[in-house]
Amino acid sequence: MQLISINIGKERQQQRKDHVETTGIYKMPVNEPVAIKSLGIEGDAICDKKNHGGPDQALYIYGGADYAWWSQEIGKELAPGTFGDNLTISELESAQFNVGDYIHVGEVSLQVTSPRIPCGTFATRMDDPQWVKKFRAAERPGLYVRVVKEGVIKAGDPVTVEKYTGETISIVQMYREYYVKDKSEESLRQHLNAPIDIRSRRDLEEELQKLAT
Repeated sequence: MQLISINIGKERQQQRKDHVETTGIYKMPVNEPVAIKSLGIEGDAICDKKNHGGPDQALYIYGGADYAWWSQEIGKELAPGTFGDNLTISELESAQFNVGDYIHVGEVSLQVTSPRIPCGTFATRMDDPQWVKKFRAAERPGLYVRVVKEGVIKAGDPVTVEKYTGETISIVQMYREYYVKDKSEESLRQHLNAPIDIRSRRDLEEELQKLAT
C-alpha cells in the first residue's frame, strides 16, 4: 500500500437544513510534505471539537478500495478528501482492521482507535439526505487514529500494517454496536479492554456504571 494523498481542510460554511454551520469537512489534497504531530496536521480545521479531533482522533483515514466501492455505488468518481479524510491510502479497506492495529506511513506510526460515525454535516457535504443511512449500511467507515510516532510524510510514501496483539474489538463490531441502545456487560467490557478512543471510552464507562446500579 502507499499514501495516495494528504488532505487538509479550511473552515467553510454550509447550509444545513435551517441553519448555517462552520465545518472543516471539505478537505483538499496538498502536494508538499506535511508534518504529523500528536494532534494531527497543523492548520487542518476542526470546528466541532466536542465530537472531533484530539489525540485519539488526530487523523481520519480512508482507503482507496473503499472509495472505489463508493464510486461504483453512486456512479461517480470520488476524489481523495471527499469524505473529510486526512490521509487516503491505496488498497485499504477499513472493515479489515481492529482497534489497536498500527498503520506505518513513511516515518510516522499511527494506531487505530475507532470507526467514523456518519452525521448530518457529512450528509450535507454529500448533498444527500439519506447519506447517513447509506454510509451506515455500507460498513466502510474509515479509521480514526492516534499518532504514536510523529514525523513528516508525503504522498507516495509506503504504508504497512502491523496487527495489534492485545485485547481488541474489530472496527466493524465497534461500528455496529455504536447503534445498539442497550449493550451487554460483556460487550461493554470488550470495548473497554481495547485501546479505543477517549470519547467512546467515556461514554461506555458511563453505560457500564448504569448497568451496575
